[in-house]
Amino acid sequence: MNNSPHFAPAPGIPHDRFDVCGVTPEGAAWLASAGTYPRSTLAHWESRPTAPVVLPCGSVFDVVNVPAIFGRRMLDRLWDEGPGSGPVAAHRGRMLVFAAPGTAQRLPSLLEWEEWGPAVPPLLCHGSGDAVTVPAPTAPTDPRPESRWVVAPDTRHPWLPGPEVLLWSCVRAARAGATAAVRISIFPAADQDAKVYDVSRRR
Repeated sequence: MNNSPHFAPAPGIPHDRFDVCGVTPEGAAWLASAGTYPRSTLAHWESRPTAPVVLPCGSVFDVVNVPAIFGRRMLDRLWDEGPGSGPVAAHRGRMLVFAAPGTAQRLPSLLEWEEWGPAVPPLLCHGSGDAVTVPAPTAPTDPRPESRWVVAPDTRHPWLPGPEVLLWSCVRAARAGATAAVRISIFPAADQDAKVYDVSRRR
């Protein structure tokens, strides 16, 4: 595994109008396009803007479903050292990393050949034939919602990481977890909810 990969900028991602707090109309249209009846999904959100929906994977996006703490480590690596990420949601104590179609099929095989693969917690890879619960475009009023956006979609054509990029972030996250496990600190743990990703750097 190359420790210093070169990441090409993700094309077509605006730098100055990303809304981390909620989904833009363009982002909602992209999400709805994954379903069989996009207009019905958008109409549902118009009438119930805080209601999550179930959408199929495999054509518009795949989803890599990871434990929350490990998912945060992956995002840290992607944003601090890599190309950023596409949309990311939190759902029932796990993180849903939206990925390029085909990732769900290839990522597990790549991990099997990776030296650090055994250190990566079991991933749930959702691709063709699967479906996931997608948070609502509007942030719910519940202070601890079951589903929420961590990185909200903001365009009709978001950049999505492929299996190689997610393999890289998984390995880096596993290494970070191993380092944290042996580190002794006199300082209290940081607030896990306080992490803010600089979306202006999104490529």
